[in-house]
Amino acid sequence: MDRSPGLSVRLKLTLSYAAFLTVAGGMLLAVVWVFLLRYVPDVIITDGQPVPNRSDLVRAFAPKAAWAMAFLLLVGLVGGWLLAGRMLAPLSRLTHATRLAAEGSLSHRIRLEGRTDEFRELADSFDTMLARLEAQVAEQQRFAANASHELRTPLAITQTLLEVARNDPDHDDRELVERLHFVNARAIDLTEALLLLSRADRRSFTRERVDLSLLAEEATETLLSLAEERGLIIKVSGETTSTIGSHALLLQMTVNLVHNAIVHNLSDQGTVWVTTAVDHRSAVLTVENTGQQLTSQVVPTLTEPFQRGTERARSDHAGVGLGLAIVKSITQAHDGSLSLAPRAGGGLTVTVRLPVARPQPDE
Repeated sequence: MDRSPGLSVRLKLTLSYAAFLTVAGGMLLAVVWVFLLRYVPDVIITDGQPVPNRSDLVRAFAPKAAWAMAFLLLVGLVGGWLLAGRMLAPLSRLTHATRLAAEGSLSHRIRLEGRTDEFRELADSFDTMLARLEAQVAEQQRFAANASHELRTPLAITQTLLEVARNDPDHDDRELVERLHFVNARAIDLTEALLLLSRADRRSFTRERVDLSLLAEEATETLLSLAEERGLIIKVSGETTSTIGSHALLLQMTVNLVHNAIVHNLSDQGTVWVTTAVDHRSAVLTVENTGQQLTSQVVPTLTEPFQRGTERARSDHAGVGLGLAIVKSITQAHDGSLSLAPRAGGGLTVTVRLPVARPQPDE
């Protein structure tokens, strides 16, 4: 937006300081003047000789008062200019950092020295914002590169299959169709996961009251056949745990957690525990599973997009590598927190904390 130029903040502060000092000095001189006039009569005669009276006082005081006012104005302008420059110095550093950020340089930090005041808090908040923006930009760039790689893989496989079929007229078409169907299904799953992740990041959803305990039961029923096929037991427990958010996204989050716990479990005789509870002001959903022993170095990377973890991934149902990334994104979109911890006996414990919904009048 084009705007006409105006006075700088430094000049405005300078004029304000000078005006305040001049007005304060004028008021002080006015008080002195009134005090002197009160005790000096119009005409004073002593032994027949006139002495200095009110008129003489006016002639003597007025020029000196004018010079004093001019001096106060000059001191106010010079001192105000210097004082305003010193006070606004941190703002100049903040402006410089803002311009660098606008040009694409997010690595610059203000790092304002001194004790905590309004400018220090503003500079620290700006540094925190730049750090988050830099991390988000780096994550988006890494995500875009990984997504391009993941999407390119099924396309390259499809092209290879078609070239082989074209060069080999006797190739079995049924086998080609089956392979193309599998590759295409994987590409569709990956695209849908990317769209879901984008939707959660934009927070473009309608919020309503959602019971996490009901979502846990629904997700378990949906994946029960997969668990039975793998010889796993799913145990669901907990109390009514209400939060505010998107029913569809929170259900997808719960399904992803349970699915992840099933897929990355023991080959047989494994267990998945799904519990819900209210802890202080948080609605807590916990999904715990048996499985291989995880290291503390691997666990923090599992929520990164396309990071499946070589110690956990299974060749028969590895997924697209976005399960926990989607869980993290949905959790953040609902102003919650996600924590992962390895189980002592092997496996993983995932805890989601969301803001608890206020009780309804009939509850």
